[in-house]
Amino acid sequence: MAEISRRTVLRAGATAVTAFGAAPAHAADIGVSAEAFPLSAVSLSPGPFQANTARTHSYLLFLDLDRLLHTFRLNYGLPSSAAPCGGWESPTTELRGHSTGHVLTALAQAYANTGRAEFKSRGDHLVAELAKCQARASSPGYLSAFPESFIDRVEARQQVWAPYYTLHKIMAGLLDMHMLAGNTQALTVLTAMAAWVKRRNDRLTLAQRQNMLDTEFGGMNEVLANLYLLTGDPAHLATARYFDHAEIFDPLAAGQDRLNGYHANTQIPKAIGAIREYHATGETRYRDIATNFWTIVTRDHTYAIGGNSNGEYFKAPGRIASELSDSTCECCNSYNMLKLTRQLFRTNPQASYADYYEKTLYNHILGAQNPDSAHGFHSYYIPLRPGGIKTYSNDYHNFTCCHGTGMESNTKYADSIYFFTGNTLYVNLFIASELRWPGRGITVRQETTYPETPSTRLTFTGSGQIAVKVRIPSWTSGARLRLNGTVQNVPVTPGTFATISRTWTGGDVLDVDLPMALTRDVTPDDASVQAVKYGPIVLAGAYGTTNLSTLPTLDPASIRRASTPLRFTASASTGPVNLMPFYAMHGQRYTVYWRIR
Repeated sequence: MAEISRRTVLRAGATAVTAFGAAPAHAADIGVSAEAFPLSAVSLSPGPFQANTARTHSYLLFLDLDRLLHTFRLNYGLPSSAAPCGGWESPTTELRGHSTGHVLTALAQAYANTGRAEFKSRGDHLVAELAKCQARASSPGYLSAFPESFIDRVEARQQVWAPYYTLHKIMAGLLDMHMLAGNTQALTVLTAMAAWVKRRNDRLTLAQRQNMLDTEFGGMNEVLANLYLLTGDPAHLATARYFDHAEIFDPLAAGQDRLNGYHANTQIPKAIGAIREYHATGETRYRDIATNFWTIVTRDHTYAIGGNSNGEYFKAPGRIASELSDSTCECCNSYNMLKLTRQLFRTNPQASYADYYEKTLYNHILGAQNPDSAHGFHSYYIPLRPGGIKTYSNDYHNFTCCHGTGMESNTKYADSIYFFTGNTLYVNLFIASELRWPGRGITVRQETTYPETPSTRLTFTGSGQIAVKVRIPSWTSGARLRLNGTVQNVPVTPGTFATISRTWTGGDVLDVDLPMALTRDVTPDDASVQAVKYGPIVLAGAYGTTNLSTLPTLDPASIRRASTPLRFTASASTGPVNLMPFYAMHGQRYTVYWRIR
């Protein structure tokens, strides 16, 4: 998120059951065909996702909340003796305060997923202290770690670093503390902030508002649409529409790709807001904007690992091989693309959305956290140039946007494994976990070491009529489902869901076999530049301390499986090379793309 030019989350939409089991009073989202289970219903079992989550949990319990609150308190004339944070949270950085919003969301998600009171109590403390700051605001409802004059500057089109982006993070964090952790004060603070946003924007002309939207504003339309769906107050929907950016929305509504040269993570949250505005209004134009954006980005702007952007910007469609650098694939982009994908799956539960989700989750998000860090330090960019190496954040002197979204990503892995509609259960992801279906008395335990083994086992407890839909990934061939040891005669077409509808009883076991094979991901702008994959997993070449100035040439016929799962050997122009999952590549240089002759 580059300064000046650029710069959560309802787990299952506004009708989801919260961690406390209470549903919001407002009507259901419009146009939704499947729901995710609440975080409280799904727990992770041992595996890489649980390990990542545990490191982030440790960080959330380690953080000195007074240090996060320091610049908020100073902004309202309250005393603070805490040591200032550094990086993007330093007292002189214009984006200061955004990380507190991420922390609120991460704490709320951690509490909803685990029920551990210490996460809620820390979130409650932050909310209470922020409320004290808001109570001293000269403009009722204003809450930030920077002065309101920053908003004057963005309205006047003066140079300023994305003030509404930061406000969105705080507002989203407050909403999550209310929805996921049951904090009523958070809703009071948020509602006052939303009223302040409306007052600021009511007084502007349409042209002034549209010009202001050229400055990154995060997901303001999303959080305000979410607040409307929760409360039913039409004022929040009206304010959300103030952040509909016509310069971006109009071409997307027409299915046109005009993203070249636009800052990527400024645009992705706008599309998330669009799908939530569709859920709020039923206006199909919003749905078309979101779906067209997803299709354009995933088809024409996405690298093998699922990420997008070079130097944070979208390039011309199909430019991949010519856009390999140390600043490819900003992690925030993939965090937001997964949020968008999740909402699109809720809207239209197609296997293609889950395929993309898996691709990006395993190859980008999972591998962006440093496993050698007890606090789950996170990458900003994921270099894809030959000889690249991942770098990470730290405790108090980083606080980039991706450090913030990293806290969120690593506390919500349980939110998209399973979906449901009525008596239908979707199994989208093959992650070791346990689902306790609320109100059904049914538990599904998923046991797997996927992707190290190309299979998973679902064991049922309780009984009831369920149509189980298991994703058959587009990358597999010869998939097989076995119920209590018997192969099932059901369609297992890649890129669809295989369905077994029956009355399940306790002890039933469904085994899913998903054969993996070596394939290559060919870049659209240079057919000789390719990435190697095994099933859904991108394999990178390990180069230790050796930097590379050009793409090495790989002999694909030389690739051989090693004795360790997902490890291979091969011959390249640089000599023998080991291939391993990119998500496990840390502490050394690598190449993801190769020249293939």
